[in-house]
Amino acid sequence: MRKRFLEYGIENFDDHNVLEMLLFYSNYRGDTNPIAHELIDHFGSFAAVFDAPIEELKTVKGVGENAALLIKLIPQVAKRYSISKDSYNNILSDSESAGKYLLPRFFAECEEVVYLVCLDAKCKVQKCQLLCRGGMDSANVDIRKIVEIALAYKSGRIIIAHNHPGGIALPSREDIETTRRLKNALRGVNIILADHIVVANDDFVSMADSGYLNS
Repeated sequence: MRKRFLEYGIENFDDHNVLEMLLFYSNYRGDTNPIAHELIDHFGSFAAVFDAPIEELKTVKGVGENAALLIKLIPQVAKRYSISKDSYNNILSDSESAGKYLLPRFFAECEEVVYLVCLDAKCKVQKCQLLCRGGMDSANVDIRKIVEIALAYKSGRIIIAHNHPGGIALPSREDIETTRRLKNALRGVNIILADHIVVANDDFVSMADSGYLNS
């Protein structure tokens, strides 16, 4: 498998071949081909294997602690790679640049998460922070905390972003209401809510471009 990968790359591998080779590095002596097939059969798809919780992965015969941890590590490494690759682009002057900057941060996320981006007067990123998990409703998003972070970095404007796992990149009523409350709170301390980006898979929608921040 290693020779095949070195000569031809991963393009001619089936999904189970990729898992077979990966699992070899946690099981040097065993035949990992049956385990790879069992994983895909059990979870239903290649992607679902990597999205599965560690404890559920370990219920598959042949998958121990090390193999489960290795499987869960792969999406996180890919996410870190994507973020690092685009880290040079830290001037977010429009929705397109903001969306491209934020998309990698939602890679492999199976639950709703919210990010806060603080910008200076030239729209350069001062801070990008995971704010919370659980969605954009007011019960989860601490507006006072957002204001405090923005003030701490002396930000002239901020961007909020969150995802809809398994959904579409359109703001819900809760998203719109929380955005309105956040915009009003920031206005009181002379900070602009420049945008609210809603992400779903590889797609995103700018609430600023859609007119929600003008109403």
